Amino acid sequence: MWYRGGDTRSSDEVTVMGMEQRGVIIQLEVDNNWKQEDLMQESKPYNIPKKVVKEAYRRVKVNKGSAGIDGMDFEEFEKHLKNNLYKIWNRMSSGSYFPSPVLAVEIPKKAGGTRRLGIPTIHDRIAQMVAKMYIEPVVEPMFHENSYGYRPNKSAIDAIGQARKRCWKYDFVLELDIKGLFDNIDHELLMRVVKRHVREPWIRLYVERWLKAPFKLKDGTTIERTSGTPQGGVISPILANMFMHYVFDVWMVKNYPEAPFERYADDAVVHCRTEEKAIQILKSLNERMQACLLELHPNKTRIVYCKDGDRKKDYSKSEFDFLGYTFKGVFIKYKNGSTGVNFIASASKNSNKAFREKIKSLEIHKKTGCKTDMIAGVINPIIRGWINYFCKYNPQATKYSLDCVDRRLVKWAMCKFKRFRGHRKKAEMWLAEVKKREPDLFAHWQYRNRNVVMS
Repeated sequence: MWYRGGDTRSSDEVTVMGMEQRGVIIQLEVDNNWKQEDLMQESKPYNIPKKVVKEAYRRVKVNKGSAGIDGMDFEEFEKHLKNNLYKIWNRMSSGSYFPSPVLAVEIPKKAGGTRRLGIPTIHDRIAQMVAKMYIEPVVEPMFHENSYGYRPNKSAIDAIGQARKRCWKYDFVLELDIKGLFDNIDHELLMRVVKRHVREPWIRLYVERWLKAPFKLKDGTTIERTSGTPQGGVISPILANMFMHYVFDVWMVKNYPEAPFERYADDAVVHCRTEEKAIQILKSLNERMQACLLELHPNKTRIVYCKDGDRKKDYSKSEFDFLGYTFKGVFIKYKNGSTGVNFIASASKNSNKAFREKIKSLEIHKKTGCKTDMIAGVINPIIRGWINYFCKYNPQATKYSLDCVDRRLVKWAMCKFKRFRGHRKKAEMWLAEVKKREPDLFAHWQYRNRNVVMS
């Protein structure tokens, strides 16, 4: 058991940890053309190559993001790029780097309420990326194969695909949600994990400083932090994964190897053969979370029966949501012409609604000065992202939402062209002609042209 009062670990865990800490060569994905003098830094307590800071800046810039508490965006930062990067390197390598307060921003949750994000300054994001570039190659190989969140070569859609297959093999699912994971990670327990796997003293030092950096609200109010790692920070996802690796992944494999799972950050599903096993695991997990100063969300944690044509037992809950998809029994027609109820994954009602609201919020009907190709440039990235994720499984569930895009285009045409005002049918016929003439103009037209199921 691993908990605040102390930690004991199996011989297997000790062996793995020993292998992780001994003789590890950190592979940094930076420019291979480093000059020898770049590796021989000025006399500093901590040897951090300048090239690493430059590469960290490049990665952070690709991810873009809002300004932090200092209000500095990338355009402003790059006015004095060389000097700003030198300051980051100089302070980090000398031990005098201290992060700024983290800008706290409240964003709405899909299910109601708000979630607090922490937006570090660009300087702090770059510093965090430097540390992440050292940590990730060390801890990534040890992470469990069914941990999918915020990892290279892993994705949410991979987790969906694996969960989908296992739901056909296992009759019960334990749907889990850890309440406020990023806000409630215990600093002392997290630092044990960091010190176990991270050898560089400067990374340990700066991780502690990032964890303690206060929140600052837009009105200037400062909130001291005693737990959590801000959701929105560059370093937070990998720290959360390191924490959950021991809290959940390793613990599950050790105690319930017969129950496979998929975990994406604070969301997870565990597959069980029987209801009794699901009840047993849920009870044990509640105790485990409490020991690690976390809590399962009481309204989002439940046992679900995977009901379909072959599994017909009456059960209070026979569907669940995971990463934007709803898993439930659906009446379908198979390729051989037969029909039946299959337990499948489809884009959830909330995901469909969010997409339609996003398209609506663009108010393209007001962009009457734009041509069709300009409208396509605005909405295609959104449509393409939606299709790539939510049309992977049972794309028929997204048909109505994609049809709504065409309805928005018809409304735009009615506002733009006088001859269509008050004449929806004429506008629809015009759009049909455009689609025939330019079938690849909009991303959902492209998709439908190549996928008969969506036509």
